[in-house]
Amino acid sequence: MSATAPKRVTARRAQTRRRLLDAALEVFADEGFGRSTVEQVCERAGYTRGAFYSNFTSLDELFLAMWEERSGRMLADAREALDKVSSQAPEEAMRAVLAAIPVDDAWYRVTAEFTAHALRNPSLRRVMAAREQSILGTLLPFVVEALARTGRRVGDEAALGHALVAVHDGTAVQVLLEPGSEVVRRRREELFMNVLHAYSTPITEEPQ
Repeated sequence: MSATAPKRVTARRAQTRRRLLDAALEVFADEGFGRSTVEQVCERAGYTRGAFYSNFTSLDELFLAMWEERSGRMLADAREALDKVSSQAPEEAMRAVLAAIPVDDAWYRVTAEFTAHALRNPSLRRVMAAREQSILGTLLPFVVEALARTGRRVGDEAALGHALVAVHDGTAVQVLLEPGSEVVRRRREELFMNVLHAYSTPITEEPQ
C-alpha cells in the first residue's frame, strides 16, 4: 500500500499564505507582536479567521514561518557573496556579505519583541535556539571556506559563529539608532573584519 501523498499547495493557497505573511509583518511592526491579534492580521490581509487558521495554528507559528522564509533568502544572498571572496579584496567581499544581511528597522523591532516573548515560553525558546543554531551551522562553513581563500584558518568555528552573531546584533542597534551615519556603518564593517581576524590565523605551508 503506497504512502499518502503530501497535500499539494495550490496557487490560491500560496497566495493566501503570502498575503497573510506580508500583512503580519506590517501589523507586528506597527502594533508590536505582543499587542497584535489574528483579527488584525486578517483585516490587513483582507481575509477571514478561517483563512488564517487553514494556514497557521497561531501567531507564533506564523512568525516562525516568516523568520524561516526571510532566513532562507538571507542565507542564499550571503552564500553568493561569500563565494566571491578572494585574497585580493576581502574587505570588499565583507561589505557584500553585510549588504546581504541588511539591518531593517521593522524586522528588527518584530524579532526583538518576539524574542522577548519566546524567552517567557521555554518550548518556544528551544525552537528559536535550534533554528538560530541551524542558520549558523549552514552559514559558517561558507565563512570558513571564504577565509581559507584569503589564506586564513579558523581554529574554533563555534566561537567564531557566536562572535559574529554578537557583533551583528550589537552593531545593528547602533545602525538603527543612527541610520544616516556612515561612520557607524564603517565601524560595523571594521568590527566584523577584526572579529574574523581575531578568530583565525594565517595558513602557513608545512615544511617539506
